[in-house]
Amino acid sequence: MAGRIRDEDVALVRERSPIADVVGEYLQLRNAGGGSLKGLCPFHDEKTPSFNVTPARNLWYCFGCGEGGDVIAFIQRIEHLGFVEAVEHLARAAGIQLRYEQGGYVPRNEQGQRQRLVEAHRVAAEFYAEQLLSPQAQAGRRFLAERGFTRADAERFGVGYAPASWEALTTHLRKKGFTDAEILRGGLASQGRRGLYDRFRGRLVWPVRDVAGEVVGFGARKLDPDDDGPKYLNTPETPLFKKGSLLYGLDLAKKEIARQRQAVVVEGYTDVMACHLAGVTTAIATCGTSFGEEHLKILRRLLLGRSEFGGEVVFTFDGDQAGRNAALRAFAEEHGFASETFVAVQPDGLDPCDLRVQRGDAAVRDLIAAKQPLYEFMIRSKFEGHNLDTPEGRLAALDAAAPIVASIRNAGVRKLYGVSLDRWLGIMDEEFVARRVREHMRRARQGGRPERRPAPPAPDYDLRDPSVRRERQVLKLAVQHPQLCTGFDELEPEAFTVEQHRQVFALIQEQGGTAAAEDPARWAGQLREAARTDAQRTFLTQLAVEPIEVYGELDEHRAQEIISTIRIHSVNRRITNLKSRLGRLDPISDAEEYQRVFADLMAVEQHKRMMRERFGGTV
Repeated sequence: MAGRIRDEDVALVRERSPIADVVGEYLQLRNAGGGSLKGLCPFHDEKTPSFNVTPARNLWYCFGCGEGGDVIAFIQRIEHLGFVEAVEHLARAAGIQLRYEQGGYVPRNEQGQRQRLVEAHRVAAEFYAEQLLSPQAQAGRRFLAERGFTRADAERFGVGYAPASWEALTTHLRKKGFTDAEILRGGLASQGRRGLYDRFRGRLVWPVRDVAGEVVGFGARKLDPDDDGPKYLNTPETPLFKKGSLLYGLDLAKKEIARQRQAVVVEGYTDVMACHLAGVTTAIATCGTSFGEEHLKILRRLLLGRSEFGGEVVFTFDGDQAGRNAALRAFAEEHGFASETFVAVQPDGLDPCDLRVQRGDAAVRDLIAAKQPLYEFMIRSKFEGHNLDTPEGRLAALDAAAPIVASIRNAGVRKLYGVSLDRWLGIMDEEFVARRVREHMRRARQGGRPERRPAPPAPDYDLRDPSVRRERQVLKLAVQHPQLCTGFDELEPEAFTVEQHRQVFALIQEQGGTAAAEDPARWAGQLREAARTDAQRTFLTQLAVEPIEVYGELDEHRAQEIISTIRIHSVNRRITNLKSRLGRLDPISDAEEYQRVFADLMAVEQHKRMMRERFGGTV
């Protein structure tokens, strides 16, 4: 066993390891005044910074959880190391050669266990990088070139190649003095009946580094289509590699994440490369797992949370169902997040890597710039499959989206999204939408059980509905007094919201319209004879005998007012529907359809103005 590290070497490590720089590798620090710095504690979950660093004394302390100490204690705590291993970790970073009391320098096989594994991964990463230049790695170099990456790009990210041999890396590590136990413990090899064999074979390899920049594992992609292994293979869980708390590219992105207060979460190693090369230098990715709570905590420390300093996290997903499922997982975690959360979706399904190849760096930057809030993305995704041009479709979409709004914990944000939901659907009744949201909140509190109250009847034909009464009034007028119905024949079927009414209007049109009623006394009988069903004939009879509700004497002017009521309501419905559709479109990504709908809206608005000029105060 190695002896005790000399006191003067420990003191030198403390001196050459400024605590602000070391702590700053793990979390974002801000000036707290009085020569102190403050950030979110990495040792307990918090949203208000209580972790203090005093560079002048090289000390840190958290007033939230009571943890504190010097720079060595910080590394011990955050990296789960013993004292010797923590000193060795800092010494390596500072370029200090340690000496031990029992004399001489420490042999490799007597260093701390974690440091031995870190060193084995460093050697492995160098080996893989060298192999990328070998003749056997031609398929790997072609893979990178087809995705727009140069040799310099591969070197920048440390991309390497694992030979197709069973023991290439294992043999290399043995020659460097590493034991089979160390190679196996580090996840660099697997145990077979005949001994160790390399975990990665015939694959492109990306080194995964921790936040301090040390290689702790690898992600590898197969190149041979006949390889029956998984497309991507990662280092298994080891003392170094904890995929639930690792983010690929974080060592490169952490300073820009803190500076820009933004983190862009992509789905793969090549996507991280593409984003960084395109200028999106805050891109990171998970390592073979979905984005989870531990990842949130890491980013929260770097962003410091919206409650005090702001910050945003942008998730990029494909526009397909898999991408939407990924968004759902991110949404499930959103409630524990302390930053504004956004989604950037490429509608044609291109990931950032393919997008860069096909459309250039600017397209990648534009993708991120066109982000939309995660809540908005989730709410709008619930509209799919519903016909938003009909009242029934809008109501169904409202009930599908209301639970999303109801799940928003911040009351102010929830209210504003309720207002937006009303606008996006074109319901134009904010209080109605708010009541629907509150109802879903009550259901959620009851564990998803609906309130036990009888549902009100929903008759197909409700005379309490003002629209039904207006339309019925017009039809009674057309059946009883066709000679007064100037303008009735110019109506469109869409002016009637009830199918029963539309059928009668169609029947009248088939008979030549009200203008064809030569004998008003016989007109109702003519329509009854033309009726297709007994039910329609009965309905026409009702229309022919019911009194027409009108103030004063019924004349052509009064008749025109009655007809104009449904004409203007029809136009207003069209305007509402077009505005609703316009609100659901993105002026940039849906530019062509947006312009078409906008033109339709302007045409209908112009038609409404012309109606006002033609019919005066009745419209």
